Amino acid sequence: MESEAQVIDKRVPSADEAISDIFDGATLAVGGFGLCGIPEHLIAALVKKGVKALTCYSNNAGVDDFGLGLLLKNRQIKKMVSSYVGENAEFERQYLHGELELEFAPQGTLAERMRAGGAGIPAFYTPTAAGTVVAEGKETKIFNGRECVLEEGIVADFSLVKAWKADRMGNLIYRKTARNFNPMAATCGKICIAEVEEIVEVGDLDPDHIHTPGVYVHRLVLGTRYEKRIEKVVTRDS
Repeated sequence: MESEAQVIDKRVPSADEAISDIFDGATLAVGGFGLCGIPEHLIAALVKKGVKALTCYSNNAGVDDFGLGLLLKNRQIKKMVSSYVGENAEFERQYLHGELELEFAPQGTLAERMRAGGAGIPAFYTPTAAGTVVAEGKETKIFNGRECVLEEGIVADFSLVKAWKADRMGNLIYRKTARNFNPMAATCGKICIAEVEEIVEVGDLDPDHIHTPGVYVHRLVLGTRYEKRIEKVVTRDS
């Protein structure tokens, strides 16, 4: 009899198939930090599919012609929940013209909201943003003399993440900056779809190096030809 590890295989043949059931109005937790560690192929598949009225939880909104910026350009996103949007002129234009809903979340708060949702924690208190416009309309309490804001955990319909390596059971390893938001995003989606640069056999990954256990991951896509664009090139005179 084959062991469970021998029969579990979460690989799907294409990004198009992996996102085929993402529907109009879905909520998406999208990994990545700037343009680092973003699920390029899954985003491209969503553009191709043309799904509309999406709500995206993501640290940022890409740039005008890459990352989530492609979905914004195609008017496929209804609402963004982000901590930084400064690199996307189309985002700014849509927001200022009332075409896009925006909810700002401090960077650490957004990461913790994803982690909390994935851990089954419905809400938590944080002193971050107390007394600012971010806290307007939210419940507050005093803990140890500090005002704290109640923030809800995020549970999305789908998580879209990018990893460096995986085995076919869905255990994921991220690389460097890509580890900033992808692990939290992966856990908070009801269905987690991961694209990876390399898929290895079960047992080839050191268990101590795995960042997202396969129990959280439902589908794997092997990506190729990653652009890995630099968000902002900065040089100095010699």
